[in-house]
Amino acid sequence: MNNPGFREFLDAYLKAWKNSSITEMKNYISPDYQAREISGGDIIDFGYEESIEGWKQGFEFVLKEKAAWDIAERTIIPLREDECLAILSANIIIEGKPLDSVNLFFNTFRNTDGEWKLVRSYIEAGVSADAAMQAIK
Repeated sequence: MNNPGFREFLDAYLKAWKNSSITEMKNYISPDYQAREISGGDIIDFGYEESIEGWKQGFEFVLKEKAAWDIAERTIIPLREDECLAILSANIIIEGKPLDSVNLFFNTFRNTDGEWKLVRSYIEAGVSADAAMQAIK
């Protein structure tokens, strides 16, 4: 991959996620962020503010339940010199057991003025964990 600094950025982004750190996560998302989530067949479009609120709620749940994130990096696709798409799957582990469903993230990151940020996401929420694992092997 010929995208300077992207690997280090992605590692830091994933660490903030795994640590449920809203303070850190805010630093990795562009103020111009746009996303589309499919959940239960419903299409939900949202931006930066709604994203931060969603992360807060998710992180609070994980911390309250003493749970852990199981995040798997499926693939990285360099789109342009200054953009990369990361396909990730995420699940929550509670009392050593994963939830029955996962979320699949197709996240586009862009380097602007030497700084990587999450700029776009397409999210399939509530996918059967078994189906997701079969599809992305």
